[in-house]
Amino acid sequence: MKGIELRDAHARYGPLEALHGITLAAPAATLTVLLGRNGSGRTTALRALAGTIPLSSGAVLRDGRDITRHAAHERAARGLCFVPDRQAVFSSLTVAENLELCDAEGDFRHALTVYPELRPLLPRRAGTLSGGEQRMLALTRAPLTPAPHSPAPHSPAAVILVDEPTQGMSPTVAARTYTHLTDLATDQGACVVVAEQQLPPALREHASRTAVVVHELRRGTVALSGEAAEFNPAPTPPTPPSRHVPE
Repeated sequence: MKGIELRDAHARYGPLEALHGITLAAPAATLTVLLGRNGSGRTTALRALAGTIPLSSGAVLRDGRDITRHAAHERAARGLCFVPDRQAVFSSLTVAENLELCDAEGDFRHALTVYPELRPLLPRRAGTLSGGEQRMLALTRAPLTPAPHSPAPHSPAAVILVDEPTQGMSPTVAARTYTHLTDLATDQGACVVVAEQQLPPALREHASRTAVVVHELRRGTVALSGEAAEFNPAPTPPTPPSRHVPE
């Protein structure tokens, strides 16, 4: 299978096992969601795919080949981009310097089309940005991480893993972010995997444009797998009632 997958994966944090032999697949040209509450194992599964935590047993496969023993930096060199939920940017570097690290030629202007809000922030240190701005900066790395052996310049990573991509973003920017991730899967053929606590409503809107696969995790196991339409989306925050001020 083209894409990335876990097979009978077990992972531990010290004596505590966080993944109990899970098997899940994230195909290429598809947006895959690892869904679950805190403690479900969704972040651990994402880290196992990225190689930032080792498996105690089981395997990680990329395009059908076993990459379990490949370190995180080796997976990154082969076109895997991982955006963790914390410390996803270099806080002591400027926004421009963060982006230059991902492009050998230092040409990152094309990547700012998704988040033009970053243009006036290029001279600022990343550590001074808001949480949502830091997420935008981290996600801008994806189009800059080169896919291996790609003849086209600025081809995005073949595998993109993002933990809570819209954390700290406004609803408008969050919707734009999922459009961006969908475009990477649909137009570029990337394997996009995100970890979320609840299924974003925007994913139902994009399900007609690209395949959306959902794996719901509970206590380190896969409880349910299916298409986005089979799962309940996150509730839309209610609009506060208008307050009548007597004249």
